[in-house]
Amino acid sequence: MQSANVLLKKIVRSSVLPFAAQHGMKKDLFPLSRTLSVSFCLKQDNSCSPSEKLDLDAWKNVMKSGLQEEVSEMVSEPRELSTLAAAREILEMWRLAGRSVPENISEEQLKTFVECPSKSAKKKYLKYLHLKELYKKNDKRKMDEKRERRLETASKTDETRRNSFVCLWANCMDRAYSWRVAQSMIFGQPLVFDMSYEKDMSVREVANTVRQMVLSEGCNRRSVDPFHIHFCNFKDDSLYHKEFIKHYREAWGKLLITVTDQCYTDVFPKDKLIYLTADSPKVMKTFDHNKIYIVGSMVDRSVKTGVSLARAKRLGLETAALPLEKYLLWNTGAKNLTLDQMMHILLTLKDTGDWKKALEFVPKRKYYGFVSKPVHELKKNLNLINTLKLGKRQEEVRKQFAKNYSKKLTQK
Repeated sequence: MQSANVLLKKIVRSSVLPFAAQHGMKKDLFPLSRTLSVSFCLKQDNSCSPSEKLDLDAWKNVMKSGLQEEVSEMVSEPRELSTLAAAREILEMWRLAGRSVPENISEEQLKTFVECPSKSAKKKYLKYLHLKELYKKNDKRKMDEKRERRLETASKTDETRRNSFVCLWANCMDRAYSWRVAQSMIFGQPLVFDMSYEKDMSVREVANTVRQMVLSEGCNRRSVDPFHIHFCNFKDDSLYHKEFIKHYREAWGKLLITVTDQCYTDVFPKDKLIYLTADSPKVMKTFDHNKIYIVGSMVDRSVKTGVSLARAKRLGLETAALPLEKYLLWNTGAKNLTLDQMMHILLTLKDTGDWKKALEFVPKRKYYGFVSKPVHELKKNLNLINTLKLGKRQEEVRKQFAKNYSKKLTQK
């Protein structure tokens, strides 16, 4: 019997204890091995002495050492990961519960969430992240819709441009326009843009001026008989130059125009120059093909009364204004037009000489209509319309109408 107990001890020590020490199963194997050994002893011989049984103290020491290793492994893991994981689970629960929690949250955002001092601060931070995520999704959706619209328009334009004849026609027309402008540089009538008003405008107004001049150059290029455009008083380091490079980029050096830093009085004879300004007392009656017209490169909002007129007088130049009141029943606003509108009017006058056809490019909001009756009769009708707009009494309007009608009868 003693030999059996010794053999059992050797088997347990040689097999169970190393296996438990390696795999961390001491706690589970301890009661099992103990019960096996004790029960075996009890079944075989109830007269076994306690000294012949397993050494339980040694077994306990082995199990405690295994537990200490497991605890040390758990403590070695960073505490931050556990707190971040717990916070992430809490956020997932809140999101499923319907609270305003972002779907995707980064590690840095999660750390700032954990470091919030109070619960209200955490809620506010989560609401901020949620709104930020919604804004990003909305912007992405808009960009996707815009991209789809672009693709649709591109597909439509591709379908329209599939015809090789259309492409060939466009290339031929482009070459024809370039040829006309090249001929105008030799034989055409010059048109001068005065680029000396940069100091009188802000940066935004200079940008608007350059935009209008780009439209004017395109209109002149597509016309039947284009002008030879001159940019006078043009400096390389000016705001005009920077804005032109933004618009034209590499094509700036290929434009069929004349750019110079000289004044127009040094390039052309003074007796042929006419400065077009709305402040001029002299009204332009007809378009003269032998004259050289000058247009000030300014926008409507920045034009100061008499600036261009004073410059023309200083240089001793002839001035002229468009006959707007002669052909148009003016409504409100200044009689200053944009540069592209002036280009349309001058090109139409050059081709047809018809003022009514040329003044159709004036914005319709600035006038009631073209003059078909004597101006004094139209002004009387306008006065009546204005009195009605002002809301005067009907009796006063009737009296005024009666006076006007009696005057007409006496004149007859």
